[in-house]
Amino acid sequence: MLTRPIATLLLLATTATSALAQQTDISIGMVLEPPNLDPTGGAAAAIDEVVYANVFEGLTRFGRDGQIEPLLATGWEVSEDGLTWTFDLVEGVTFHDGSAMDAEDVVFTLDRARAADSTNAQKVLFEGIESVEALDPATVRITLAQPDGNLPFNLAWGDAVIVAPESAEDNATNPIGTGPFRFGNWAQGDSVTLARYDDYWGDPPALENATFRFIADPNAAFAAMMAGDIDAFPNFPAPETLANFEADPRFSVIVGSTEGETILAINNRNVPDPRVREAIARAIDRQAIVDGAMFGYGTPIGTHFAPHHPDYVDLTEMSAFDPDRARALLSEAGASDLSLRLALPPPSYARRGGEIVASQFRDVGIETEVTNVEWAQWLEQVFNGHDFDLTIVSHTEPMDINVYARPDYYFGYDDAGFQDMMTRLEATSMPAERSEILREAQEKIAADYVNAYLFQLAKTGVADARIEGLWANAPTQANDLTEVRWTE
Repeated sequence: MLTRPIATLLLLATTATSALAQQTDISIGMVLEPPNLDPTGGAAAAIDEVVYANVFEGLTRFGRDGQIEPLLATGWEVSEDGLTWTFDLVEGVTFHDGSAMDAEDVVFTLDRARAADSTNAQKVLFEGIESVEALDPATVRITLAQPDGNLPFNLAWGDAVIVAPESAEDNATNPIGTGPFRFGNWAQGDSVTLARYDDYWGDPPALENATFRFIADPNAAFAAMMAGDIDAFPNFPAPETLANFEADPRFSVIVGSTEGETILAINNRNVPDPRVREAIARAIDRQAIVDGAMFGYGTPIGTHFAPHHPDYVDLTEMSAFDPDRARALLSEAGASDLSLRLALPPPSYARRGGEIVASQFRDVGIETEVTNVEWAQWLEQVFNGHDFDLTIVSHTEPMDINVYARPDYYFGYDDAGFQDMMTRLEATSMPAERSEILREAQEKIAADYVNAYLFQLAKTGVADARIEGLWANAPTQANDLTEVRWTE
C-alpha cells in the first residue's frame, strides 16, 4: 500500500530537483554575432558582449557603476613622478587550459598589444607604456614615457585582458582566459555557449551554463522573448514593444544609460569642407530620429561625449536642426547637387535612423545612396577600408573622445590642435585641468563638424522577471554574468 505513494514522492522530488537545476542555465539574446571571440584582436562591441568579465579578465575592470575595480591585480602603487606603476597580482589564477597565470603573461599581453605589428583595435591605449617587467611571478612593473593617471582605466578595457602566449593566437575561435566561464561551443550564425569554469580563482558564479543567441531582426527578438526561447535580451532591438513587456508580469524591463554616442559619421577625406559637414548636421532633426527610430529612448547630443559624464557640455545648439541654413551652406560651398553614400550596419538604430536621415536630407537637396551592410562587411569596408561617405554607428566604448586624435581612424579627422589637446590630457592628472581640456575637446570637434552627432544610446533591456544581477547601465560593452542568478 505504501509503495506507490513513496515512488510518487520520489518522482516528485526528482522532478523538483531537475527543475531547480535548470535554473542555473541562461539564454541571452544579442543583436549582432561577433566576428571573432578575441577582444584583443577586434573592434566589434559584440566580442566584449560575450567574453568581457565572463571568459577574459584584465588587471582592472569596469564595475556596473562605471568605477574602475581591481581584478587580476589586487592593487597597485605609483611612484612620485607618476611614471612607475607596480601591480600586485592575484595568486593561484589559472587559464582555462589549466596553465598558471602569472606576471610573465601580463608582460606578454601588454608587449603584444603595443607591438609595432599589433592588431589590437585600441593600440593607442598602450602607446604610453615604455616597458613592462615581471619583478616576480606576482608582481609587475609598468614604466610610462610620461605620467598618465588613466592607466587603470586603460587596463580595464576588453582590449587589455590578459592572455597566454600558448593560446593567444587561437583566441579568435577558441578563447582561453581566466574568467569564471570557459568557452563551450560556437555554432556560427546561431549561438555561443559558455560553461562555468570549476577551477576559477574567485567567487564562483551561480550560473552553470550560458548561451548567447544572435537575433538581429526586431520582430524575431520580440517573438523569442514572448515564447520564452530567450531568458534575457539586455540590449533589446525593438523598443516599440517595451510596453508589451511592461504589462506582462513574466518580464522586467530594464532601462539605463550606455556609453554609446550614436553618430552619423562623415568620411572627412571625402567631405573635407566644414561648411558641407555643417549642412549635413543642420539637415538632421535629432529628436525625430530618437522618436522615429528609438521610440523616444535616447538623449540628443551635440558632440562625442556622454551626457551623464560630469564634464559633458551641451552643444546641441551648435548644430541645431535648420534646413534653411543647411541649404544656404550647401549653396555657399558649391555643393547644392550633393550625392553621398550612406552605409548602414544591422542594428535597428542604424537601419531605422538611416531611413529618417535620408528623408531629411532630401528636404535640403542632398541625395543619398543607401546600402545595408552586414557587420563583417561594415568592419572591412567602412571601419578598415574607409570606403564610405556616411554611416550611422554607436560608439559604445567608454570615454573615447581620443579617437579624434587618430588621423587614420575611419572618419579621417586630422587636426593638430585636437591632437595636442589629447597629448595634454594624457599628461595631466589634476581633475580641474582634465575637465577643462575635455570641455575644449568637445567644443573643438563640434565646431569643426567632424560628424553629425545624433543621440546617446539608451540601454533598453528585457528579462525574465525571476532573473537578477543583470546590469541596468552599460559603462562598457558587456553582458557580465558574474552576479546573475535566478531568484527561484
